[in-house]
Amino acid sequence: MFGACDLQILSLSSTEQCVERYLNMGNLLKVLTCTDLEQGPNFFLDFENAQPTESEKEIYNQVNVVLKDAEGILEDLQSYRGAGHEIREAIQHPADEKLQEKAWGAVVPLVGKLKKFYEFSQRLEAALRGLLGALTSTPYSPTQHLEREQALAKQFAEILHFTLRFDELKMTNPAIQNDFSYYRRTLSRMRINNVPAEGENEVNNELANRMSLFYAEATPMLKTLSDATTKFVSENKNLPIENTTDCLSTMASVCRVMLETPEYRSRFTNEETVSFCLRVMVGVIILYDHVHPVGAFAKTSKIDMKGCIKVLKDQPPNSVEGLLNALRYTTKHLNDETTSKQIKSMLQ
Repeated sequence: MFGACDLQILSLSSTEQCVERYLNMGNLLKVLTCTDLEQGPNFFLDFENAQPTESEKEIYNQVNVVLKDAEGILEDLQSYRGAGHEIREAIQHPADEKLQEKAWGAVVPLVGKLKKFYEFSQRLEAALRGLLGALTSTPYSPTQHLEREQALAKQFAEILHFTLRFDELKMTNPAIQNDFSYYRRTLSRMRINNVPAEGENEVNNELANRMSLFYAEATPMLKTLSDATTKFVSENKNLPIENTTDCLSTMASVCRVMLETPEYRSRFTNEETVSFCLRVMVGVIILYDHVHPVGAFAKTSKIDMKGCIKVLKDQPPNSVEGLLNALRYTTKHLNDETTSKQIKSMLQ
């Protein structure tokens, strides 16, 4: 039996195609409402159980090697306490050699951790570019890719989820930049005084410069991903930019629809999947906003921003404030004249 929305679908000019699509998609994929059809196809993306097909395995295995380390990186960042006390003591008593040594001894292993985080960002960038290549290649449209290659779509989502979690933790930990600044100042002073510096071999000057730029960003992982996506677009001139931005807008649409549709949301067996979907939705919006020439908030955007913000605001407030702040402060085009007053007021 068809429901009310299905009868509306039957009234569309592409009736047979819609019905055939509706009947044949099986459990994973299903066209939703007529409104959604106008915005582009939406389907259930199985973030919990998607497994790679034979054609996905090569890229999937490459990306999986990187993603296996992601949780450990987050745990290390979450437990990062910094050397604030030792640094303060050393600065307040510049003539006390023991305090100088103690501060240096505390900072060097922490900088080793910061180096590990930075190097992971480079690995993540390479993984993302591999996924973008797979999910935007011809002859399939980005939507067809996401439907067919759900395991790769899930990995793309996992990268975005990791990125927002990493940046949330980094933004609330000022010790990171304080430690690294102290390390660089001390290293410079030791060089001037010809003092051999234990730890310098681990982070040479060139690497320290790159790390400094990375940690100076409010959201360093997001910046890495947006730069990688922009670079991917510029290096693949044979692919229209729409292939990449449509991949992002479709992912945002899929997450929104799964979150706002009780039938789909009820399929999640793990409550964490809701917060996963929310983070991924916000992540692709921000990425789209940085990569697309006019951004995510313009009327011509393929992302239903009002719908996405509403989904966020329908969640328990404490659980999404960080994500709303990410839209407020890490997007590129929110304050453009082309952004409607309604969207701006929704994010105030």
